[in-house]
Amino acid sequence: MPFSFFHLLCYITIIFAEVDAVNEGTSKSKSKLRLFVFGDSYVDTGNWRKSIGSSWKEPYGITFPGKPSGRFSDGRVLTDYIASYLGIRTPIAYKWRKEVKRSNLEYGMNFAYGGTGVLDTLANQPNMTTQIDFFQRLVEQKVYGKQDLDNSVALVSVAGNDYATYLARNTHDLQKLVDLTKKIMDQLEINIDRIRGLGVKRIAVTLIEPMGCIPLQAASSFYSNCTQALNLGSKFHNQMLSQSLQNLNAKDNSTVFITLDLYDAFFSALNKFTTHAPAGSLGLKPCCEGKEMGKYYCGSVDESGAKLYTICENPNLSFFWDTLHPSQNGWRTIFSSLRSSLHKLTT
Repeated sequence: MPFSFFHLLCYITIIFAEVDAVNEGTSKSKSKLRLFVFGDSYVDTGNWRKSIGSSWKEPYGITFPGKPSGRFSDGRVLTDYIASYLGIRTPIAYKWRKEVKRSNLEYGMNFAYGGTGVLDTLANQPNMTTQIDFFQRLVEQKVYGKQDLDNSVALVSVAGNDYATYLARNTHDLQKLVDLTKKIMDQLEINIDRIRGLGVKRIAVTLIEPMGCIPLQAASSFYSNCTQALNLGSKFHNQMLSQSLQNLNAKDNSTVFITLDLYDAFFSALNKFTTHAPAGSLGLKPCCEGKEMGKYYCGSVDESGAKLYTICENPNLSFFWDTLHPSQNGWRTIFSSLRSSLHKLTT
């Protein structure tokens, strides 16, 4: 898939201590947990093929690990911070499961693919249902047994690309988004209940980010304002998702499903960033962007390999890495706003 096409389908999609600080307060009892990850580019850590994935091209990974690693960021993403909080290494990407030692599977597995959704999107990659199929196959093959699943948590971060695909196909018609949200919610509820049925004991589902604050949307205001109509769409999605999770918990009076409020975390993080970041911070402006909006993207090169993108001097002063994704600094700041919810994963 061409780099530019991938970014089209994702259309709607300071400095704190380094990752070691994420471990502060983490108990030793968390070290036996397995983390299973489902979703899109916000949590993908390397499932796209290197030959076609933009996340495997420079300058992605420039901050961590110093080269492209399949993450849609200059460094770490949400999965890395949550794994660190749980006291485990980042789980291996599903794509690489046969390339590593069995011991590398003991932290769980990441089934997320950038560009995918609850439903089919423009990305020709496994949607959430197929990702769960992969997980079920491993359970049936006894790669993960009952004891593993008894000490497991799941992270689900998905749906932005469902909206992006709809808008790309309907020329930005917002009139039927309510119907789309209901369709997404029906399938998402089936999917996450299926993860529970496979034995996972805690499932954290992210509320959707404020889609109108993504740099691709904020560009029309020269990165000074969010697009409120899209943020209202995010709020409606999140209200329905929160109700769905409450209903699932109420079915058997459980607390299996918890929400991670990515919407409020984005705004809280942006506020911290704009209030406390040093001079030179970028606000809603991405660190890496194409030299021509809509034609070139972060990582675009011409036939001779010359860069068709610009990159900021210091990614640590950016909240967003490219026109769609937070930087490592952004994810670190977002994570700090999610910490109060994460303790529910281990209680």
